[in-house]
Amino acid sequence: MPSSKRVLIVGGVAGGASCAARLRRLDETAEIHLFDRGLYVSFANCGLPYYVGNVIREEQKLLVATADLFQNRFNIAVHTETEALSIDRENRTLRVKDLRTGQERVEPYDVLVLSPGAGPIRPQVPGIDLDGIFALRTIPDSRKIRDWIETKGAKSAVVIGAGFIGLEMAENLAHRGLHVTLVEKAPHVMPILDPEMAAPVATKLQANRVTVRVGDGLAGFEKRGDRLAVLTESGAAFETDLVLLAVGVRPEVSLAKAAGLTLGARGGIVVDEFLTTSDPHIWAVGDAIEIHDLVTGQEAIVPLAGPANREGRLAAEAIAGRPRPFRGVQATAVCGLFGLTIATTGASERGLRRVGNIAYEKVYLHPGHHAGYYPGARPIHLKLLFRVPDGRILGAQAIGEDGTEKRIDVIAMAIQMGATVFDLEESELCYAPQFGAAKDPVNVAGMIAANFLRGDMALADWDAVPSTSSDVLVVDVREPSEFDTGHLAGATNLPLSQLRVRFEELPKDKELWLCCGVGQRAYYATRFLMQHGYRAKTLSGGMRTAEALGKS
Repeated sequence: MPSSKRVLIVGGVAGGASCAARLRRLDETAEIHLFDRGLYVSFANCGLPYYVGNVIREEQKLLVATADLFQNRFNIAVHTETEALSIDRENRTLRVKDLRTGQERVEPYDVLVLSPGAGPIRPQVPGIDLDGIFALRTIPDSRKIRDWIETKGAKSAVVIGAGFIGLEMAENLAHRGLHVTLVEKAPHVMPILDPEMAAPVATKLQANRVTVRVGDGLAGFEKRGDRLAVLTESGAAFETDLVLLAVGVRPEVSLAKAAGLTLGARGGIVVDEFLTTSDPHIWAVGDAIEIHDLVTGQEAIVPLAGPANREGRLAAEAIAGRPRPFRGVQATAVCGLFGLTIATTGASERGLRRVGNIAYEKVYLHPGHHAGYYPGARPIHLKLLFRVPDGRILGAQAIGEDGTEKRIDVIAMAIQMGATVFDLEESELCYAPQFGAAKDPVNVAGMIAANFLRGDMALADWDAVPSTSSDVLVVDVREPSEFDTGHLAGATNLPLSQLRVRFEELPKDKELWLCCGVGQRAYYATRFLMQHGYRAKTLSGGMRTAEALGKS
């Protein structure tokens, strides 16, 4: 049995609570104390927007585990409303303050685990402290927002920031009948996505009467009677009954910094592969640490519940004397918005460009989420990024309805296993007409990418459309009736149905860029023309991608 030790854990929720429970399962002799400055030691903070929106109606449903449960089931002492003030590393003590009584005390430790999380960013702009401006991070935060809506009879809200929390809050405030305006400084909503993949998200917001303002940052707030005015950098002003700040979070590192623990370039606590800090007696987990990005090889701060839970478990393993390394993260995430599913894993194209040292290519596809002959098929807009020349999968983004997150989950596991697009091509996945197709969207993504890598299909550069050179001719192989509804500038229409008898009309001294609705017919045309001596390339994803890129 492991030797007895006194373990103090600062912060609960995902990382700290998981660490405490896992450590107890591994070591019955350890004396475990968990400190949290809030009222609740373990709650579902991802459910908070849905509590505000009355989708979750009972606050009690948000409580994952109570202090009594930790004590009775695991013999873990939980100290809520107790703030950690300072660490004496030399003497291995933690000074804490009971926020109910104001009394301070010193707690000795053999092992200290820091799980302080991250706090919402409050921009330092004029009027930031006015009443009616909220951030959402805890159950009391959600309670205050609900009370404000009900007591003030709020009819409108402005959400600052269009990331995960911003979108979820926009949806839930709209669900409560408020008119919502969404303000985002980045040029598109959901900045974690590449711009063309975010286009359907903006469309869905607008279809649900959410006013979307992108490319315009927050400048300040003013009080106007009993309402607030949100002022933007462009000079616009939006009057509203309440404001929700969702501009991101910042790691809570004040305790670690004051103790002299090493911080990284991104402002998080530096840990090794076993989650140990620069002090061998102190571990750190969760939103406050910098962790290794599996795809880019860089250090990152990824405030997601899944990684925090895994980090908590692995820290407990190391403390119990059976260390296993943390593999790193790939930022797999999903968000729901008015029935739309937004899912992503691995690197974005913007991230790969920023890193700059990874040769990559991308493909777009828009398959149905199940067999087209079965009623109700809906498209999934999928972008797959892969390394050249070996085809290792780097990232994927998908927008759709049913089954969207399932496809990203499959690709996420493929990334974790170091798989290539050739593995996706050969993946054996569930098939019945109401769930998928014999060639699942995951298979099709792999096939398209594999076709490129094998030289069976060259890819045209969407970034060069429509301003192509005189050496390029865009050929749209849709039927004339489709072509007439909209096409790329300068495109020539030669339907696939007529290609075999008319292909000699096409010039051999130009590179031909083939386009269709979603990419399939263009691929067929590319293969035909390549075998007849033409220099042919496919515009991946066809006009559906062109629309998202703003090329149509």
